[in-house]
Amino acid sequence: MPKPHLVSYRERIVVDGAQLDQDAFGAILREVLNAADRVSGPQGPATEFEVLTAAGFLALARQRVQVAVVEVGLGGRLDATNAADLGVAAITTIQHDHERHLGRTLAAIGAEKAAIIKPGDLAVSGATGRGQLPIDQRCLAVGAPLVRVGPRGDYRAALRDLSWAGTVVDLDTPDGRLDGLVVGLVGSHQVHNAAVAMAVLDALGADASRRGKPLALDPAAVRSGFADARWAGRLERLSTPAGPIVLDGAHNPAGARVLTETLTALGVRDMPLVFGAMAGKRVTEVLRRLAPLRPRPVFTAVADPHALPPARLLRTWQTVTGIDHGPRAGSVAPDPAQALDRAEDLRHGTEPVVVSGSLYLVGAVRARLTGEEPDQ
Repeated sequence: MPKPHLVSYRERIVVDGAQLDQDAFGAILREVLNAADRVSGPQGPATEFEVLTAAGFLALARQRVQVAVVEVGLGGRLDATNAADLGVAAITTIQHDHERHLGRTLAAIGAEKAAIIKPGDLAVSGATGRGQLPIDQRCLAVGAPLVRVGPRGDYRAALRDLSWAGTVVDLDTPDGRLDGLVVGLVGSHQVHNAAVAMAVLDALGADASRRGKPLALDPAAVRSGFADARWAGRLERLSTPAGPIVLDGAHNPAGARVLTETLTALGVRDMPLVFGAMAGKRVTEVLRRLAPLRPRPVFTAVADPHALPPARLLRTWQTVTGIDHGPRAGSVAPDPAQALDRAEDLRHGTEPVVVSGSLYLVGAVRARLTGEEPDQ
């Protein structure tokens, strides 16, 4: 159950690599909505996210899946997904994001995320520093064994190679070393993510064994699974007749830093950039992290009342960079389609156009490129 979706709500429920078809998805939603109407209480009606979460759990139960991977929507403590206890709780990192809801400090954000760890769970954490402390405290409080990921942890990974074909890492685990593990996802951050994912796989195996339902982890299947991994809108490179377009929903400073590091390592700089952002994000810091790429930016907004005005983004960019004329000073476009057209005009040869800043923006551009129809 990944989230958020980019184009279709059906992206949020995937079984064996396939989304539910429209009829099955519609039937599940109608069933959940009917139930939600019957149980609405003093807190008011179920939210859109709560309905989608319930639909996801119902679909997975009906499919009788052996292993379910459920991504938290926001934080953890009060997230709808926290109604379920799946036996293994994983936290990749703790970064500044959704601060209006989760808190201004890494410790506060870590405490919100740590609440997904329940008594008897096996916990995996790739967090460090102040964000890790509340995770340690939570594990002690509920008696959850904790596996650490990172330079001093039980699972460690190092980058061997990075290209548009993927990321190659050398991964140390308690059971041995996986040299030359190919990850189908692009980005310097996938080194750490691969180590977290491997720790989660082992934890799932351990959890299945203690429940009396052993889960075999074939080494060849593990390698092929990592190699086949794909995640739309996250450093995703799409081909078009005019040249490649790179989609990446880097909407916080950490994501912007990773995007800059990865594009620099891949030799992508001085390129057109389509950028949009939503209210409540650390836009100034995000743009500051992107500035070393020396892009030719076009600022735009999706059709959402929470989208920041392009003119405001342009002013912030010019304040951050001190550039007030020329292509690198930036320009504005009223919507993603016109922004993409403007970026194509700024393209030199077949250099890539990068689209970033908001997953809503990435979804809008991706729908245009792929021809996929958004849900109505």
